[in-house]
Amino acid sequence: MAKARKDERGRALRKGEVQRASDKRYMYTYTDPFGRRKYIYAQDLNTLREKENQLTKDQLDGLDIYVAGKATINDTFDRYLSTKGKLRETTRSNYLYVYDHFIRNTFGKKKIAEVKYSDVLQFYLHLLNVDDLALGTLDSVHTLLHPTFQLAVRDEIIRKNPSDGVIKELSSASDKARGIRHALSLDEQHSFMDYIANHPIYYHWWSLFAVLLGTGGRIGEVLGLTWDDIDFDNRRISINHSVVYYPIGNSRKSTLHISKPKTEAGIRIIPMLDVVYDALQMVQEEQKEDGTCNPELDGMKGFIFINRFGAIQNPQSVNRAIKRIICSYNSEEVLNAKKERREPVILPDFSCHHLRHTFCTRLCENETNLKVIQDIMGHRNIETTMDIYAEATDQKKQESFNNLSKLNIF
Repeated sequence: MAKARKDERGRALRKGEVQRASDKRYMYTYTDPFGRRKYIYAQDLNTLREKENQLTKDQLDGLDIYVAGKATINDTFDRYLSTKGKLRETTRSNYLYVYDHFIRNTFGKKKIAEVKYSDVLQFYLHLLNVDDLALGTLDSVHTLLHPTFQLAVRDEIIRKNPSDGVIKELSSASDKARGIRHALSLDEQHSFMDYIANHPIYYHWWSLFAVLLGTGGRIGEVLGLTWDDIDFDNRRISINHSVVYYPIGNSRKSTLHISKPKTEAGIRIIPMLDVVYDALQMVQEEQKEDGTCNPELDGMKGFIFINRFGAIQNPQSVNRAIKRIICSYNSEEVLNAKKERREPVILPDFSCHHLRHTFCTRLCENETNLKVIQDIMGHRNIETTMDIYAEATDQKKQESFNNLSKLNIF
């Protein structure tokens, strides 16, 4: 058995430790992740071992690569995401999806210390012009890359954030526009709901769309409603959780889960309009008559909106239903308009979130208190409410002047 090496005071030295004969200093030898031999020194053994312990911790954390400027953008992003302990699982999953889909296997492999402003600009231009990304999607990419670079700046790995100002330059130079979500007009809203109510196939969707259009709830919030959230006596709806559809862990298969609303402001009480009251009463009576099975999700039961298989509705399924209904309606409307010699009311392409935007627009047209609107919609930032309010009141302003022009006031 080999004898342990000792220093001049008779203390046993660990593997990699030596006491130099020339100056009696202590030295520790190790191999870094790139296979290079490196050394740390100290005047005494206790100090050397403190440095060894810190080195071990740094190696586990990946700091040796990071501090040396050898980390890739991927390494730094993963480090950035690991610092976000309070992210909701849905948000974390969305971040990973965007990053893995657009960045990780291409631009993410670059060493972060070598990335320049022009590199980020060229990457973004490639996404816009070659991959045909919308500016809104590019914003999502930038939302992840910018704080990743900023973390490296704060850790003094790089001096400046190379993504600063890139989006501003692209926005002014690109001929693409960010997708603006417009509300349905009153005619479009009425046509959509009337068509569903009288259709032999789609009529069963009426109650769900009535609640979406009558509350402004996010699709996950409405699909997550249980009968415990409904107060028929006081005509109030409690929004306190949401149904979300996303992958968990290493599996890429998405499943339904219960989550808190998108933001803390999302926990709110919404007054119940008459049409919403009628729609919910209709669903309740149908469930009693049909004996609808009661699925359970993450310990919750009593869900209001169940599909024909007795399962909770999937948000993606609802959006696909909207597409089918629009296609069917527009085909019939064109024929009917020709027969009746009138202009057809054509429905635009829209999703569940447009119904939320539509409710907010109708609310803005009839309510001037922005804080009331913000509270009902569950907007975290008043700016979001103000943007919709401005668009809604612009339309009302034009209507007012059109009416004014008809009056003989001069």
